[in-house]
Formats: sequence, C-alpha cells, structure tokens
Amino acid sequence: MSFTDRLVLWLHIAFAIFTIGPVTLAVSSTPRYIRRRDLAILRYLSRITVIFTISSVLVGVFGIVLGQVDHDFARPWLTVAMTLFVVALVLLVIIAADQRKAIQALTTAGAEAAAAGSAGSGLAQEGGLAAGAAAAVPATATGAADAGDAAEEPAAPVPAAAPVPAAAHIAAVERGRIAAMGGVVNLIWLVILVLMVWRP
Repeated sequence: MSFTDRLVLWLHIAFAIFTIGPVTLAVSSTPRYIRRRDLAILRYLSRITVIFTISSVLVGVFGIVLGQVDHDFARPWLTVAMTLFVVALVLLVIIAADQRKAIQALTTAGAEAAAAGSAGSGLAQEGGLAAGAAAAVPATATGAADAGDAAEEPAAPVPAAAPVPAAAHIAAVERGRIAAMGGVVNLIWLVILVLMVWRP
C-alpha cells in the first residue's frame, strides 16, 4: 500500500472517529434533556448534530476513494456498508429536524406556563381585593343575608386536573422519535464497523 493509499485510509478513520462519535453522543443525549426541558443544552446538541452530520459526509467520500483504490466495489460488503451509511445520514437529517421541533415545542410550553402563572397570580390578587372589600361590610347588615345565601348556594365544584399542553405533548412525541431513530443509527454504525473489519 502506497503512502497515498495509507493517507486516504487514515483520513477515513479519523473522520469516522471525530464526526460519527460526537454526533452519536449528541443524538443519544437529546431525549434526556428533552425530558429535563433544558433548552440551553438542547440547542447546543442540535448544533452539534447538524455540524457533525454534515462533516460525516467526508467519511463516505474517503470511503469511496478508498474503495476505488483497493478495487473493492465489486464486493457485496462494501455495497451494503455504503447503503447503510446513506440510510444513517438520512435518519440523522430527520433527527436534526425533530430536535428543532422539540426545542420549539418546549419554548412554546414554557411561554404558555409563564402566561398561565401570571394569569393565576392576577386572579389571586383580585380575589384578595374582593375578600377585603367583603370584610369591610358590617357584619350586622350582612349576617342574615350571608346565612341565606350560604344555604342556597351549591357546593363549589372541585377543579379538574389541568390538561397537558399540546406543546409539551409534541416535545414528548419528538423525544420518543429521536430515541428510536437514534437507536437505529447506532445499530447501523455497529453493522458498518463489523463489515469493515470482517470484510466477508
């Protein structure tokens, strides 16, 4: 093997280590931080996924060059490995899109929660003002009327549990999709590694 052949092989292995490794770690970590709703880390993982998915194309490029040098294109294992590599790239593109959807959904859910909290605090303040005004009325003038009203008014209904916001549900769905497709991508990398070492 000439120096040029060895250089192409080294570049192929180096790009496989320094691009596929980080993107695999980023994809595998994403569902955990979606569950924690950590938007800062999710945005960082999304950038890593996009950058290293694009960079991993060079793994395929140097693999094709290496196959031409070694005249391995007639061997079935190389065809299978290249096909699986393309499938993995497509899945990574879908995962990157799902990461952005999850970030947008969590941002919307956070805004909805903040709006609901501010509305609840406003209602609590209004209720406190109404209670203070009612307490200022003399008891002798309102005692009999309050007793009659209390007897006529039905019991207050028990508030139902708050529904899960649609944005939070979307984030949970994206978390499951990313976890499933990330597992498939990791399995594809493992199969390609076995094919590259075994070369049946």
